[in-house]
Amino acid sequence: MASKMPISASDVLLVIDIQNDFLTGGALAVPDGEAIVPLVNRLIKAFPQVVVTQDWHPEGHVSFASSHDGAKPFDVVQFPHGDQALWPDHCVQGAPGAALHEALDVDAACLILRKGVNAKMDSYSAFTEADGKTTTGLAALLKARGARRVFACGLATDYCVAYSALDARAAGFETFVVDDACRAIDAGGSLEAAWAKMNAAQIWRIQAREILG
Repeated sequence: MASKMPISASDVLLVIDIQNDFLTGGALAVPDGEAIVPLVNRLIKAFPQVVVTQDWHPEGHVSFASSHDGAKPFDVVQFPHGDQALWPDHCVQGAPGAALHEALDVDAACLILRKGVNAKMDSYSAFTEADGKTTTGLAALLKARGARRVFACGLATDYCVAYSALDARAAGFETFVVDDACRAIDAGGSLEAAWAKMNAAQIWRIQAREILG
């Protein structure tokens, strides 16, 4: 069956944070997260350009609850750039939890982008850090490679996928989220809120079959 949505050289698949700490048994597991890996690998084969992101925090990262006296995971604290949710220690540089899922086809990637490396600032998005100003350089790189459309998948829909998609759209790319190739945390209405923001930004919600046929 022919693809319903032809993929061209100007299309990029953005594979977000499919790492051990976000999978079953990890420090910050996304429910059913590992289930998307086979589908993501099929999508990877369909794209000429693939970028994989990897949360890569130094020890004592500012987003860790353990870095703040008396704080607990999922507390929210105020920083100069805005509110910051605190998390269990996760995706610490070089630790097993930071490793990409062993079955993920990373060999096809033109770039593995490590984010959250600034000890004093978080980075949900693949494009900018939490201040919304400090860039990772990804938008400039994709434009230099002739990219026009970005298709996002991975973990988690309501956090790093949504933030990355919104920033991709703000950078001028036509942006899609492959919904069935993502999984969400969905706590306190976070998934509905994320989709409301993405819909308002004209980010398109699609299914993998619309690409794979």
